Amino acid sequence: MKKFYVTTAIDYVNAKPHIGHAFEKTLADALARWNQLIGNKVWFLTGTDENAQKNSQAAKEAKTPVKEFVDKNSKSFIELCKKLNLSNDDFIRTTEKRHVDISKEIIKKAFDNNDIYKKNYEGLYCYGCEAYKTEKDLVDGKCPEHPNKKISVLKEEAYFFKLSKYKKQIEKFVKDCVVPESRKNEILSRLKEDDLKDLCITRKNSEWGIDFPLDENFKVYVWFDALINYISGSGKKQEFWPADLHVVGKGINWFHSVIWPAILLSSDYKLPKKLLVHGYLNLQGQKMSKSLGNVIDPFVLVDKYGADSVRYSLLRCSVFEDSDYSEEILIKRNNELADKLGNLVSRVSALIEKYGLEKTENKLLKKLKLKEIEKHFENYETDKALNEIFSFIDLCNEYVQSKKPWETHDKKVLYELADSIKAIAILLSPFIPSASEKIAKQFGFEIKYEKIKEPLKENKIKKSEILFKKVDLK
Repeated sequence: MKKFYVTTAIDYVNAKPHIGHAFEKTLADALARWNQLIGNKVWFLTGTDENAQKNSQAAKEAKTPVKEFVDKNSKSFIELCKKLNLSNDDFIRTTEKRHVDISKEIIKKAFDNNDIYKKNYEGLYCYGCEAYKTEKDLVDGKCPEHPNKKISVLKEEAYFFKLSKYKKQIEKFVKDCVVPESRKNEILSRLKEDDLKDLCITRKNSEWGIDFPLDENFKVYVWFDALINYISGSGKKQEFWPADLHVVGKGINWFHSVIWPAILLSSDYKLPKKLLVHGYLNLQGQKMSKSLGNVIDPFVLVDKYGADSVRYSLLRCSVFEDSDYSEEILIKRNNELADKLGNLVSRVSALIEKYGLEKTENKLLKKLKLKEIEKHFENYETDKALNEIFSFIDLCNEYVQSKKPWETHDKKVLYELADSIKAIAILLSPFIPSASEKIAKQFGFEIKYEKIKEPLKENKIKKSEILFKKVDLK
């Protein structure tokens, strides 16, 4: 059995989750479920980044003790996983002892490897990113990720990590592991243009965060400890490390493709195999973010339309490019599910209940482009895999129309359609698991990949319940 360890980025808990968080988690979940389906041993990790200064600042604004604040907001991210019907095996919180202990251990390893030193430093700092910036990082003097936050000049005594020492190995990692090509080239271009500067890994006079194990006057810089969650959450004995796939947004590509491999090299850990950098969800062309205040609440959407419809609408978005998203787009996708998949299952099951089945060779199934779907999953192109599956659903609906089984009562045609619906439900299980399970129960088969090519057993099938209710666009 092949191992597949997939992670999302961990989320700041300075505010409740928005739809962008739901997109990344659902994308990782679809890839986790696909690997589970094809027989791999899967470990799927998500979690929350709780040691950030922005969490401390938000707690102060809320007039709440920081620990109480992060505990409360972390629960909403855990609840989001349940709402979206995610299959995550673990949820890591960076305030947990298991994470704190491993973070300190890795810092000590880097120090023993002569990769940590102390000096005075002055630089441009974005409090939104919790990171130092160079002039080249800024657009019109502002951080592109947080244009409404002022860039500060920060001067402090601090400990530094020798990031520059690992430049050649970092470049190799980026060339071999970062997907897609555009995000890979982005980092390689920046590495070519700039001297790689060493990384400031501590904050002084901070009341919140992990104590720096080499000096009690400092706290660990949040990004240095946050990345380590992928180790601390990789099973009881870290048995799933190295990660087979990190799924992250383009705004934190640098941290994962440059800083993370250097930390691992310094502390003698194997490097992750792939880094998938996805695009953003936009609202009317503008990036959604908590700092811009233009977020969509995923809890509201799931309560109104159900987890499967929300998942489907998100997974129809481009993986690698930015996509517009709104409640209107969700409704259109929900209605697409109702018109195409829901209608097919309802019509065919009703006709089978009335006329029955007769086992025959399923020539219709030969039109399913299974190899292409598998290839799309290998390339992490879940959106293209969905397109291919729905092309086959369209073919099945056309087959119903052309063969007219309500007139011919042709039991063999109905068998072909039922057997094809089996394949569709199995392939859709990483995307819309709840609806797929309902179809499997209705048609009498198991959600197993090998069942796609195994002929459906003849059985009594009754008309299915409505899988997706159409919603009027106001």
